[in-house]
Amino acid sequence: MKTTAVRLYGVNDLRLESFELPPIKDDEILVKIISDSICMSTYKAAMQGPNHKRVPADIDKNPVIVGHEFCGIIEQVGSRWQDQFKPGEKFSIQPAMNGAIATPGYAFKYMGGDATYAIIDPKVMETDSLLKYGAEAFFYGSVAEPLSCIVGTYHAMYHTRPGEYVHDMGIVEGGNMAILAGAGPMGLGAIDYAIHCDRRPGMLVVTDIDQARLDRAASIYTVEDAAQHGVKLVYLNTSGEDPVGELMALTGGKGYDDVLVFAPVPAVIEQGDHILGRDGCLNFFAGPTNTKLSAQFNFYNVHYNATHIVGTSGGNTADMVEALDMIAKGTLNPAGMITHVGGLNAVIDTTLNLPKIPGGKKLIYVGIDLPLTAIDDFEEKGKTDPLFAQLHKLCAAKGGLWCLEAEQYLLANAKPIQA
Repeated sequence: MKTTAVRLYGVNDLRLESFELPPIKDDEILVKIISDSICMSTYKAAMQGPNHKRVPADIDKNPVIVGHEFCGIIEQVGSRWQDQFKPGEKFSIQPAMNGAIATPGYAFKYMGGDATYAIIDPKVMETDSLLKYGAEAFFYGSVAEPLSCIVGTYHAMYHTRPGEYVHDMGIVEGGNMAILAGAGPMGLGAIDYAIHCDRRPGMLVVTDIDQARLDRAASIYTVEDAAQHGVKLVYLNTSGEDPVGELMALTGGKGYDDVLVFAPVPAVIEQGDHILGRDGCLNFFAGPTNTKLSAQFNFYNVHYNATHIVGTSGGNTADMVEALDMIAKGTLNPAGMITHVGGLNAVIDTTLNLPKIPGGKKLIYVGIDLPLTAIDDFEEKGKTDPLFAQLHKLCAAKGGLWCLEAEQYLLANAKPIQA
């Protein structure tokens, strides 16, 4: 079986190439990948190459396939797994594999999301990380992985009881919650989950310094829908002179029970510390590339107000299952996270320039040749290209969001990727 894939050979050295996959072993599974969304973590791996903790040192000789947010169809099943998986079944994947360092998209020669075909290593099945997928649209299976990171973040929040050595896990139900720098793709997923999960805050404040991003977030996850689920949702631009004062005023001076920080910026981290109420929990979600990133934290409040901090990186299999279940039921709609669509040929430039490309998640359909294109640009491109004209029509019917109908049309009509 021949695959076409993007492989990492070294620092900033990504290559699109075709090569033969070996026959699968009895404990392996061959899959056809349909979609993969590009994660900032892949950009970090490309920037650091073998210096990245998940990337092997010998990638110059044994390159690895990148991409870990992928979804597709099972093609062949080794004898060990034939009672659990069947050819033709859809799958998604939890790349974290119970905290393993060597994970899909970073460490495997034949397994990664930016490939037309891949071989799933037995470690994935052994950790129950190859997940059956029931939704019709493949792209939901790709964004389920970043959603699982968000689910894990909510589960990792904790609170204490005076006089007891007990940590109550999860956010404060009915409490005050803030998502700082929260109008990016992962922030949008966090808003969706906060409004629609079974343990919701009473007030949710989402901040950003980019009004256009806030306006887009507000158009997707509306104040009215949040209110119907018992959540008072506030979008706040914190580019003013006293963001802490504005945030505290919304709580009547009480502060916030739960604060999520979605930008690896000391000023934002410190802002989160300043607005914590008694027993407030700050979750530093944003993964930094600076190994010496630090910020001030008020330890007077740690001692006397029981404030505390936690960090999460990725979700576990249970988080992924929860995300997939909520997507299948229509409880979560992560389509709002996606702002760009492209083919496998767009992966290298997109990955290496990811921080410079505005918008949310960049969704890749690995079997096609398509430049990375913003959904907002479909209409203009459609004036000269009938493919984009139809994609614009289909997305416009869904409020400007990527959708099943657009996916199906693209897969049926786009130019196939060339070996």
